[in-house]
Amino acid sequence: MSDVNGTSGRNGADSTDNADSTSSTSGVGDTAGASEAIAPDAPETPDGSDASKTGRRQVSGRLTVQGWFQLVLGIMTLLVIVFAVIGAQLLSRTTTISDHLSNNVQPARVESVRLQTALLDQETGVRGYVLTHSLEFFQPYKDGLAEQKRVNARLKPLIAGNTRSMKDLTALTVAADHWRNVYAKPLTADATAGVPVDSDRALLDGSKKAFDDVRTLFTIQDTHLQAERQRSQDELKHVRGERDAVLLAMLASFLAAVVVLAVLVRQIVGRPLLRLRHASLRVAGGDFDTPIESSGPADLQVLAEAVEAMRGGIAGALAQARDQRELLAVQALELTEQSEELRRSNAELEQFAYVASHDLQEPLRKVASFCQLLEKRYRHALDERGVQYIDFAVDGARRMQILINDLLAFSRVGRAQDDHRPVQLDATLDQALYNLADRLEESGARVERPKALPDTVGDATLLALVWQNLIGNAIKFRAADRTPVITVEAGTAPDGSLALSVTDNGIGIQEEFSEKVFVLFQRLHSRNTYEGTGIGLAMCRKIVEHHGGRISVDNEYTGGTRIRFTLAVPQEGPADAAGALPGPSRDTGALPGAAGAVETAGVPGTPGDTEG
Repeated sequence: MSDVNGTSGRNGADSTDNADSTSSTSGVGDTAGASEAIAPDAPETPDGSDASKTGRRQVSGRLTVQGWFQLVLGIMTLLVIVFAVIGAQLLSRTTTISDHLSNNVQPARVESVRLQTALLDQETGVRGYVLTHSLEFFQPYKDGLAEQKRVNARLKPLIAGNTRSMKDLTALTVAADHWRNVYAKPLTADATAGVPVDSDRALLDGSKKAFDDVRTLFTIQDTHLQAERQRSQDELKHVRGERDAVLLAMLASFLAAVVVLAVLVRQIVGRPLLRLRHASLRVAGGDFDTPIESSGPADLQVLAEAVEAMRGGIAGALAQARDQRELLAVQALELTEQSEELRRSNAELEQFAYVASHDLQEPLRKVASFCQLLEKRYRHALDERGVQYIDFAVDGARRMQILINDLLAFSRVGRAQDDHRPVQLDATLDQALYNLADRLEESGARVERPKALPDTVGDATLLALVWQNLIGNAIKFRAADRTPVITVEAGTAPDGSLALSVTDNGIGIQEEFSEKVFVLFQRLHSRNTYEGTGIGLAMCRKIVEHHGGRISVDNEYTGGTRIRFTLAVPQEGPADAAGALPGPSRDTGALPGAAGAVETAGVPGTPGDTEG
């Protein structure tokens, strides 16, 4: 144990990690059948160089942690097997001696005593009969003779393996037969054959002497059996002592082996693993500057080198991250300044848009007014072509005003911080129908709508503009051969949002143009065929997306056009009056041919009059 303690007192790095002790370690690895452990791929250092080129040693000829544990387990298993074999042999020997003593020696002594008793009964019967000539006293002789035969049958198998005991039994049997044939039978002939016999003193003395010889053989047999019993007991005691001593030695050896192996495993595996754990915790704690040394078994060295490569990579990445963070801080400052500049620019642009729209519309109004005055005053002096030119100028000025208004409305969507509140969609639809009342009456269109639309959250004015654009387009692009029927439907989308649609029986939109119609200024027809600016559906998409929804053309519907869009579901309770738009309610009175529309004047020049 002094060597073990000396080993445990050394520095773990000196006892297990010295590269100069590779030869001795290799010997252990070779005897244990450990394979050579080499790192699968040499990791790269942060500067991109191969770790094997930086002086990191290759791990070879060492046992892995699993190899060490397999070696320890193998030694422990071998010790257990050896001790088990020795213990089994000792136990078998003890059992054999004990069985022989209890199953042979002891029963043989018992049967020997019974045999002696049977012969004594015979001698007693002969003597009693000779003295009394009474058959009653002759009965022990008969019983003893029968018992002798039974005892002999039981005793012979018990001493079959003991030559001396067999000789004693044979000698005793011969002596008993001699006494019986020479003396007992002649003295008891009248009892057995009914022939009177006179007692002969010489015959009686010979019988006594012959039976004394039998008694002598009794003593010899008993002495030999007692000696055999004592020998077996002594042998059993000796074997038990050996067994106990061996078991104690086995236990002590096993405990010593466990202690030695535990110390070795702690030195060779435990300490390097503990150092690697502490080093890994340092890295996890943010200490990326202390290198991690590889030591211990092969796989621990490979793991340590991998962690070291990771530490180097993290250290390099951390340095780069610090540089990039500083760069990002500078860029964030620049972005903040640019964002502030952009906000100022947007505010100026918005102000410019309002001013520009006013300044642009003023000349247009003058052009239109003077053209109308020119037509009114000098119409009689102009020919038909001159009047037509004036009409062209007035119409161009009007369309320019509509375009400016539409562009202004389009630019406002999403730029200001709109107040999103609960909105009653029924009220927004009522407002749209109110604005389109004249066109609905003129076209004879019929609007079919649910009894009650769900509520949503958003800007009521913008949502009314969506309805107005979609229904206005349905009126504009109606089929000439049938009455326009416009259907408004509401439901729930798979994601839980509100699913709304506007369906008409008009001329429809071809599938290849289903995305183009939502692009600003994209028209599918000439201005001579259908008037408009090409902003309506683009504005619808911008408003719907501003409310977090989606809008698209349903290409599966072939009976006209169906526009589907989604809106958010309100989280609060039902919308209050703040979400409703001013104007008549849907119950004020419907126009003929326009279900649900309110009878009022339309608002010309709104985006609802433009083409998508």
